[in-house]
Amino acid sequence: MPTTNIDFDAEALYRTLLEQVRTGLAGVTDAAIVGIHSGGAWLAERLAGDLDLKDRLGFIDVSFYRDDYAKKGLHPDVKPTHIGFNVDGATIVLVDDVLYTGRTTRAAINVLFDYGRPQCIRLAALADRGGRELPVAPDFVGVRTALQSGQSLSLARDGAGQLSLTIEDDNAETA
Repeated sequence: MPTTNIDFDAEALYRTLLEQVRTGLAGVTDAAIVGIHSGGAWLAERLAGDLDLKDRLGFIDVSFYRDDYAKKGLHPDVKPTHIGFNVDGATIVLVDDVLYTGRTTRAAINVLFDYGRPQCIRLAALADRGGRELPVAPDFVGVRTALQSGQSLSLARDGAGQLSLTIEDDNAETA
């Protein structure tokens, strides 16, 4: 069991992200929100509700699109991809919980293009932890933070829908 080092106020970070997205979508007529399972999907649900875009909400799982699929294999908790709107010409806000290497974002863009050709894809992340391996940057971000080697960010959601974001030590010894 990893030990928790630092807790962020994930609800405050969400409000920051929401205001950035709201401002960024001002005047956009064909906006849609697509969340990457699972943390990004939780955020996308809230954004879509708060921005009155529930009918333009989608979810994607990038498991089969990852460039490390052959190395890691299939994640045991694959979720369905659901995009129930026309992607062609849409301005899509792609939502993930934590932006790290950029590989999940690249895979998610590949999924989106299987559904059509959006006019624009904007990336929203609750946290940008640095460490990019691909030229990917968020358009909207709640917090930027640098982590030490062996640490990760973990988003959780309780039964009431409240979010928590913690830095965890992946190398912690367990008792």
